Amino acid sequence: MHRISESGLAFLSIEQAARLLRKREIRPSDLVEAALARIGRFNPRFNAFLTVASESARSEARRAEKLLRQRHSHLLCGIPVSIKDNFWTRGIRTTAGSPILSDFVPDNDSDVVAKLKQAGAIVLGKTNMHEFAYGITNENPHFGPARNPWDPDRVTGGSSGGSAAALAAGIGYGATGTDTGGSIRIPSALCGVVGLKPTFGLVSVEGVIPLAKTLDHAGPMARTVADVSILLEAIAGEYPRGAARPNHRKLRKIGRLKFRLGWPEQYFFERIDPEVQQAIDLAAKCLESRGMKIREVSLPGLDASVEPSTSIALAEATQYHLSQGHLPAHSSKFSDDVRHRLELGREIRAVDYLNALEVKRSLTREFDAVFEEVDAILAPTLPVAAPGIGDREVSIAGEKETVRSALVRLNRPANLTGHPAISVPCGFTRAALPIGLQLIGPYWGEAKLLEIAGAFEEATEWHNRRPSLA
Repeated sequence: MHRISESGLAFLSIEQAARLLRKREIRPSDLVEAALARIGRFNPRFNAFLTVASESARSEARRAEKLLRQRHSHLLCGIPVSIKDNFWTRGIRTTAGSPILSDFVPDNDSDVVAKLKQAGAIVLGKTNMHEFAYGITNENPHFGPARNPWDPDRVTGGSSGGSAAALAAGIGYGATGTDTGGSIRIPSALCGVVGLKPTFGLVSVEGVIPLAKTLDHAGPMARTVADVSILLEAIAGEYPRGAARPNHRKLRKIGRLKFRLGWPEQYFFERIDPEVQQAIDLAAKCLESRGMKIREVSLPGLDASVEPSTSIALAEATQYHLSQGHLPAHSSKFSDDVRHRLELGREIRAVDYLNALEVKRSLTREFDAVFEEVDAILAPTLPVAAPGIGDREVSIAGEKETVRSALVRLNRPANLTGHPAISVPCGFTRAALPIGLQLIGPYWGEAKLLEIAGAFEEATEWHNRRPSLA
């Protein structure tokens, strides 16, 4: 076996690590020990993990080594991954970032974790998150904030912030996240990694502690588009007949593509930071250079969807916590921001909720009509780079906006409609903070999104930049 340094192992792609495992140049235990060493060194700084499953990870590594000898194992066999702490993990505590569940140890795995384990992936531990996934900064007062590896004084974004921070710091090769209003894409953009929110229902949320049942999505996060594809292929459910299934092998040498991309006339570009605008403009030119055509598309219903989207999330989140007995019995245990939103949820009237669902249906039809004309919509993931921890407002082109509004604004539409969306790194600000490009596709259009994102990644070097971790 060749000896490869811990840092040399840390930023391998899944395919690279899998190739070395199959050639027996490394063992699963080498990957696990390197990841655990990095957790020991960097978790005190970035607070990416709430629970580290070191003993079970070592045990799973031994099992994976036996499977690898059989030479018919899955590409994920022996690959360490991180699990957001709202996914049930058998025998490992699952807190959802809340003291209310601080002693909850599930007897079963969530469907996603079960599929990853079936593929031979190794669970490193459970990652930090905004309490009950109801926030977008990952400032958790109970367990401490997750910190951005590009600047520890800045937020990771949430609610899947620990997963994104772990990947950016070279800990593990993939991670799971959930996305109800952007919670995969927001931290992916702010931490400079790739995150995919699949079509609603494609990836099971069985065994995931919910936020809002009609908006919740589960999906993969990784450092490259191909790695996200590999993870999605393992955890996805059934596609409808005729839908193209993603295949990471198609992402190796993509070349030119003849996809049609839509540039939204409304909403997505109305209030964004000039550095973000410049990065998206350059990303568009790059995609055009790869053979894609960009045309303007109209989505006039977006402005009217903001309040209804909020109403659905508020009502469904509050209903869940009432049904579980968390409210009112444990109200004092919630962080202030989450408690406030759950209290607002009590005020949503049935007629407002039903009207919001009608807006959801109307906006979905609007997006579907656009996808008759184009293969994907091009937009920023976020209007700004990572705010500072503790910031409550950001200034965008001289106009103040709350951090919550700024970070959720461009992500929420795809949750409301259920269309798939991916965030990929597309540049950096002058302060060396990552910027994300968002691509939104038609239902079951993950294969197209991954090809477009892969073509962009192939033509650029943004995904290869690493934070300084010395």
